[in-house]
Amino acid sequence: MDLLYFLVPAAITLATVVFMEWFAAFSHKYIMHGWGWGWHRSHHEPHEGMLEENDLYAVVFGVIAIALFWAGALWYWPLWYVALGLTIYGFLYFVAHDGLVHQRWPFKYVPRKGYLKRVYQAHRLHHAVQGRDGCVSFGFVYAKPVDKLVKELDANRKGYDRTALSEDENRPTAH
Repeated sequence: MDLLYFLVPAAITLATVVFMEWFAAFSHKYIMHGWGWGWHRSHHEPHEGMLEENDLYAVVFGVIAIALFWAGALWYWPLWYVALGLTIYGFLYFVAHDGLVHQRWPFKYVPRKGYLKRVYQAHRLHHAVQGRDGCVSFGFVYAKPVDKLVKELDANRKGYDRTALSEDENRPTAH
């Protein structure tokens, strides 16, 4: 019985983290690149300073997580673990997207091989298209193989920055 008290909350938390990658990709493609482009545009254009208008999405998801923690503590305990999964996903997003891809931390690290390189390159390809239409790779933690993304961009006919996969370390990161 004690094991069940651990497994159910762990399963809810893990399921939420996995679900959030799908939800984040969906909302990135259909909300941020759709009617929410007003905030997200700042992420696809050069800007000054540490913050961009797109960071308001993190505030929105943070408020949702806080509300779920609160509701889970007061009314329906599984919501607390949903909030925990949302928070863990937010941390993974911060590390992979803001830190790794966009170098929004005090040191520079560009992955040279493996899965992190694939995530890095996939997001660079996402930013290789000007504007909100014709982009590929809307997820943040999972990334399709890079060769498939390049084929999608080639089929798109919109044109894209073909230096997005350049190994040049002086190339600007994703903006």
